[in-house]
This record gives sequence, C-alpha cells and structure tokens, in this order.
Amino acid sequence: MTTLAQLRRTALSLPGTAEHAIGSGMVAFIVGGTRFASTGENDTVRLHLPAEEADEMLAAHPTAERLTPAGVRVPLGDVDGQQLNHWVRRAWLAHAPDRLAARAAAAETVVPGEVGDLPRAIGRPATQALAGAGITTLAQVADLTEAELLALHGVGPKAVRVLREALGATGHQLER
Repeated sequence: MTTLAQLRRTALSLPGTAEHAIGSGMVAFIVGGTRFASTGENDTVRLHLPAEEADEMLAAHPTAERLTPAGVRVPLGDVDGQQLNHWVRRAWLAHAPDRLAARAAAAETVVPGEVGDLPRAIGRPATQALAGAGITTLAQVADLTEAELLALHGVGPKAVRVLREALGATGHQLER
C-alpha cells in the first residue's frame, strides 16, 4: 500500500519542489509556482496531469476520478509505489520550468561512469538522480549530507557508501 510518506519522498526528490500545507493534514507539492500534486481527503492524491496523461491514468486505475479542469484523483492505496513515482514525475514534468524539465529529461539518458567524476559503481538510478539534481562531480557531492543524498529518489545506502569511499580517496567527506 502506498503512503503519504512515499508521495512526499517522491515529490520532494524532484528538483525545485516545495511542500505547502493547504488544510487540515493536507499538503500540496509545487514546482515553479504551480501545484503538480496534492493530498486530498480520505487518503487520496490529486495529480495535475495534462489531458492525454490523465486519460492514461484513468484507463490504468479504475478507482481514479477525473478532476476539472485537469488531472485526476486516486486513493493512495490503489496505486503501487512504482506507479505513483511515475505519475508524480509526469505531473512534475508538466509543470516544471523548462530548464528543470530539460535537466531531468537529460538525466534519464546518463550512463554510470560517464557523468563528471561520479563513480560508475553507484549505478544507474543514483547517477540519474544526481544528474537530475544537477550534481555531476564529487566536489558537489561533498557539499551534501548523507540525509540529503538519501532523499534523492534513486540514491540508496549502497550508492552513499560508494560515494563516501570515493570522496575519502580524494581527501573529502560528506557534510555533517
């Protein structure tokens, strides 16, 4: 079952995203001044998707409802984690400023070991997450804390360990 915590983690891992309280226990996720996702009553998520993508989500999730003027609402429990990640990212891409969206799209094609001096051993998901956040060098990684790295969707404990080792080999370490 997907939770608000996963929605929050996914939304906040996307560059330029801010979270705002919008009511009793409800939150909105905003990029570039525009809401792209929010929580609703009864543990639902509202995703502000373009019409074509809203149609795709409605077809894939029988309990989803169309919102006017655009988007869908679906119970969090009816969407598995990977699906939620996909749809939140699609909503974010539809509303992100062009430079952020372009950087995120470019990050999808990166190859581990070919981005700045990031080590190949961190793997594709971590490489994509870092590149999507504009982090392409170990020097930039050194400015982050372990918690900040782990907050990036795709960066797990193994990638943090590999990054810590690579930083140590250069005489640097993660921020405290």
